[in-house]
Amino acid sequence: MSRFISLTSDFGAHSQGVGMMEGAVLSVCRDANIVHLAHDLPKYGIIAAARAMESVRYFPTGNHVCVCDPGVGTSRRGLICQVKRGDYLIGPDNGVLLPAARMLGGIIDVHEIINSEYMREPVSATFHGRDIFAPVAAHLANGVQIAQFGPDVDPVTLIRAPYGEAHRRANSLEGKIIQINGYGSINLNVTHSQWEEFGVREGCEITVELTEAHLLKIPVARTYGDVPEGRAVIIKDDYGRVEIAKNLGSFANQYPVSIGDDVKITFDPDSRSGFLS
Repeated sequence: MSRFISLTSDFGAHSQGVGMMEGAVLSVCRDANIVHLAHDLPKYGIIAAARAMESVRYFPTGNHVCVCDPGVGTSRRGLICQVKRGDYLIGPDNGVLLPAARMLGGIIDVHEIINSEYMREPVSATFHGRDIFAPVAAHLANGVQIAQFGPDVDPVTLIRAPYGEAHRRANSLEGKIIQINGYGSINLNVTHSQWEEFGVREGCEITVELTEAHLLKIPVARTYGDVPEGRAVIIKDDYGRVEIAKNLGSFANQYPVSIGDDVKITFDPDSRSGFLS
């Protein structure tokens, strides 16, 4: 049992819905320890929300709610996913919870939320974050067992994650943009371990294919300031994946990139960048 609860949504940081979810938690578990991970995600942006949820790996073990839910009020299921680390991930069955589940060791149990005893009544057709997901997290924090919320679910039947891991093909990695952060850097579904297995080293130069019209040569570095101001750089990000950025600038403002776009990275192990400062 953990009284640690995180809340993530696409409501907007100043939405009253954020406070209403926190209030729903505290109505059930007055001593819950609540952290707001992110609420300014792109509207209906399941990829970005899934990426944000991956970072709960840096939180204490607890109960993590994600409300990015374009299908709210439809026949889509509400879920609790118990993961190997001991956390519970709570949210809609639209794939948004699955990348975080992978990061936390994988799913060991899943239950559909149908028991109205643990919901806030009446349940709104359009605000399951307040009336279902937040109260469920609070009841879990109070020690209610996962099986009490509803029937178990075969993980095979879950809606697929909005992205998997990048694919290695000979001397290339085929990945996807899963986040564009506030600085205009793009984050890829390439993990640090994949990057290392690919053989990339600081000081090398890689080829990044955004579209057929945008084939870029980008140096690999440890941090942004290792290249001159205004230069693009590719680094390991601080959440376990790979980031393409511009030192003191916005990569996304210069190139036509969007969350969900495919990216191909090609690497010549003998390459050497001349742009590292």
